[in-house]
Amino acid sequence: MVIGAGPNGLVAANVLADAGWRVLVLETQPAPGGAVRSDRGVHPDYVSDLFSSFHPLAVASPALGALGLEQYGLRWSHAPAVLAHPLPDGSCPVLHRDAERTAESLEETGAGDGEAYLRLVGLWDRLGPELIQALFTPFPPVRSAAVLAARLRGAGGLRLMRTLLLPVRRLGEEEFTGSGGPMLLAGCALHADFQPESPASSAFGWLLAMIGQRHGWPVPEGGAQALTDALVRRLEAKGGTVRCGTEVRRVVVREGRALGVLTADGEPVRARRAVLADVPAPALYGGLVGWEHLPARLRDDMRRFQWDHATFKVDWALSGPIPWASPAAAGAGTVHLADGMDHLTRHTAQLATGHLPDRPFSLLGQMTTADPGRSPAGTESAWAYTHVPHQVRGDAGGEGLDGDWGPAAAETMARRVEAEVERRAPGFRDRIAARRILAPPDLQRRDQNLWHGAVNGGTAGIHQQLFLRPVPGSGRPETPVGGLYLASASAHPGGGVHGACGANAARAALRGRGGVVRQALAPALSALQRSLTGGGGATGSRPGGT
Repeated sequence: MVIGAGPNGLVAANVLADAGWRVLVLETQPAPGGAVRSDRGVHPDYVSDLFSSFHPLAVASPALGALGLEQYGLRWSHAPAVLAHPLPDGSCPVLHRDAERTAESLEETGAGDGEAYLRLVGLWDRLGPELIQALFTPFPPVRSAAVLAARLRGAGGLRLMRTLLLPVRRLGEEEFTGSGGPMLLAGCALHADFQPESPASSAFGWLLAMIGQRHGWPVPEGGAQALTDALVRRLEAKGGTVRCGTEVRRVVVREGRALGVLTADGEPVRARRAVLADVPAPALYGGLVGWEHLPARLRDDMRRFQWDHATFKVDWALSGPIPWASPAAAGAGTVHLADGMDHLTRHTAQLATGHLPDRPFSLLGQMTTADPGRSPAGTESAWAYTHVPHQVRGDAGGEGLDGDWGPAAAETMARRVEAEVERRAPGFRDRIAARRILAPPDLQRRDQNLWHGAVNGGTAGIHQQLFLRPVPGSGRPETPVGGLYLASASAHPGGGVHGACGANAARAALRGRGGVVRQALAPALSALQRSLTGGGGATGSRPGGT
């Protein structure tokens, strides 16, 4: 049984189905997909992605690649350019899928910066495949880590480690003379909840940029929902089942083992082999599973669990292309909106102090540019999102926003996001035919895994990664409850549409006690039946589900 039909849950279900297991996926929402869904809710002629749109980690992921989703209807589409960052001086560094073209773009903003960028590309070519393999396998990645360690020694050893652990601001200062290269890398780093001064932000920015360099940042043709639909079709072809509109209230535990779940409607559903939970760690520990079934130390560790930043998003149906002042931005699927490194630092400092940014750094997606079928010819389906604090202590914009996210507050924040586009594309507002605002509570209502709009299942900071994710001493999908596995982005390797968290959990279940014969579980199953029909048992401290 898999709780949650997000990408991790669906990947886990497919891996188990491939092994011959009967798989049932239970999903709270009326449609599967979690944060990989699309609709026509902004305008009937425009396809809009509700959450994720560009999927670089998906095309690089061994877990998703192994499923052969192209056989089930998935098709990828690319914008002419991957990423652009228009700057106030009129320059616009652009990440192309051709490394030489990217280097030429960066050379325009700083002498020698093209060569510096190609050095980073060469480093990726030496380390990238092993790094991806190590990142997307359960911790510790013994086999891939051994290969990676050998290549690290050959590529510079400790000096290279120092480079990857640098804050991205410092990397930009050491490697580049102009602003283009640093801004491309820093903008990529701030897709997660890093500051330009955060340790290891260089590694994340480099990783995301290099995946874009070698794989692009593609989108599923027809909308993000197409990726979900392919996963569901594949699962059903293997005999699996997805039940939507079914909220799981708790996992039933007996004698230290997960035996099934109880739905919000009071329906007991047995799991003969394993339960995989594609839910955030705080929703599982102390939520779906009561504290009485968990070690005392885990309760204290979960109290220290840190979410990533909340998210605020605006979708637009535009009557024409965005009128960028820098023409190079027109062909990019993703555009970063910040004046420079100091703007990024100011934005993240406001978040760190609990203030809503006055000039938010935003990521903008030009979806029709990336996939022409998203809207009528000559128009653009677009969006932008920015990060905001979970606990708002003040409003750096001086308009009295306090984080209640009512209609007036959401409108005010949307105007700030639109102002950043207008600064770089005069006349943008005149092309808005329709729009939709998704404040943090709106995102959570559409996907309970996105707690207050946090999209990565927990901070990407190094203090909550690898064997520290979701709590110290973990790093693997196994939980303190037998037969129960954490399959969400709260597990290693964390956020992003790559399916590795689900695949790791599925493989752990296949290796674990989930494979014992049904006869060995007969007494436990009988106990489950008795408990779910009135025999008492575990009660979660709060509702869970996905």
